[in-house]
Amino acid sequence: MFYVYILRTSSNTLYIGQTNNLKKRLKEHKAKNSKSAKYIRNFYSFELAYSETYNSRKEAMQREYQLKSWSRSKKEALIKGDKALLKKL
Repeated sequence: MFYVYILRTSSNTLYIGQTNNLKKRLKEHKAKNSKSAKYIRNFYSFELAYSETYNSRKEAMQREYQLKSWSRSKKEALIKGDKALLKKL
């Protein structure tokens, strides 16, 4: 299993990543050590806002790339589960 996830930081910014162990990855981000994303280390805290599951790393990486190209409003619609707004954007 592979995961694509979106974190919401304490400054209300969004971070998108992918991993094969979501629980472990979130612990790494919280530890703010060399294994955590440099971007996340700059914030006081974060929360998991959204995640999706994939069968292969290739699929997860493709989805991560796609989500990173989306506008903020489209990402927010995805997090909220607003399919109608997602189609509009």
